[in-house]
Amino acid sequence: LALYGGQILPSFHSTMIFRFTAAAFVLAATTSTCAAFSTTLSNPHAATKQPSISSSLYMGPPSDPSAPISDLFGEGSRKYRRTVYTHNEWVKHRSSDRFVNNISTLIYSGIYKNVGKEVFATTSVAVFVWAWNVLVGGYEDFSGVMHDPLIASKWATEIGLPLTIFTTLSPSLGLLLVFRTNASYNRWDEARKFWGLNINHTRDLNRMATAWYGNDSSPGSASAPKQIAKAIDPEEREYLLGQVSLFTWAFVRSMKRHLSPPDEDEEDYIAELKSRLSPEQAEAIISAVHRPNRALYDLSVAIEKLPMHFLRKDELNKNLSIFEDTLGGCERLLSSPIPLFYSRHTARFLSTWLLLLPFALYGQFGDSWNHIMMIPATAFISVSLFGIEELATQLEEPFTILPMQGFCDKIGGWCDEITSWAGQGQEAEEAVQANIAEIAPSR
Repeated sequence: LALYGGQILPSFHSTMIFRFTAAAFVLAATTSTCAAFSTTLSNPHAATKQPSISSSLYMGPPSDPSAPISDLFGEGSRKYRRTVYTHNEWVKHRSSDRFVNNISTLIYSGIYKNVGKEVFATTSVAVFVWAWNVLVGGYEDFSGVMHDPLIASKWATEIGLPLTIFTTLSPSLGLLLVFRTNASYNRWDEARKFWGLNINHTRDLNRMATAWYGNDSSPGSASAPKQIAKAIDPEEREYLLGQVSLFTWAFVRSMKRHLSPPDEDEEDYIAELKSRLSPEQAEAIISAVHRPNRALYDLSVAIEKLPMHFLRKDELNKNLSIFEDTLGGCERLLSSPIPLFYSRHTARFLSTWLLLLPFALYGQFGDSWNHIMMIPATAFISVSLFGIEELATQLEEPFTILPMQGFCDKIGGWCDEITSWAGQGQEAEEAVQANIAEIAPSR
């Protein structure tokens, strides 16, 4: 059907226009499908090297309008997913408007942009199936009049598949996607727990070093209070505890660099070390083959120089063993993905299932005009299922979406604060006894 000046053109002209339109649909769908799965297709922005960003607690798309398109989705967007929540963020997270907000920002979703090629491919197949079946099976115009097939041949028949195949395979596909997503989330959760241990034990280490500084008695000794009160050089104490704090920060910062892409963090890492450590100390860590190990060694030496009983030093060194465990656990996650044959089979299963789905959906949408609703239905199903697989892929490598720079900055600040308390609360024995006598209830 064609309209011109409010008049309906003759049936012949209507048929010819529909034929040309359908042919154009078939050509576009075939070309698009090939392009979507072409191995030579490249992203023009992929080779653009972006300035190094040390990271921040900000999450969301880049606020700079001049930011390249590569920062809006894909690898470039991962640095904007490093979420740190405070009370304000939790209030927004629980807001009753969250569903409206999520729907309104759907077109900006990095997940959906990442699966755009796959969704375009499956939708193109749906367009091809629809156009072909309309051409060989007849079509209905806008006025409801049925027309004969435009391609009349004994070899030209409608194409389709029984829906039973897809309903039978759906539970298996669902299990694969669930296991894939759960395994990826567990990897993210494990990495976050490793960094949680780092945070806890860096504070524990500096707290014990500060409180036990100058105490030569063994833990639990009755002479401990008297030993604490002996003369301590304030300048030496400040320097030695400052070294413990600095090398604690140097370890976690080196661990962050060890787990981050070189082009994102190398320059910032070197600049930060040179700004906080002496030139010799910074160069020793920077030039090391395994930088976290070197920083941990320097931390061990700093602990060994502290004037305290060796049993107390042993307690401090237990934290360093935990640091080795968290470092090794993170290296394991970084170097060992989910078994590739599992990920590949899931991706192949999902892709084949969705590419063939339009052949089964055509007959299910007979109540819509020329079955056309099968096209948006295919697009919606593809976005949903490809999105689940994309979520699992994004979570599988957790370190570029964890706010490790924020963790390091907080650890450095907390350790500096803890070591600044040196000597506080270590009053003379007479003052302690006087305070106890004053606050003790009368007998």
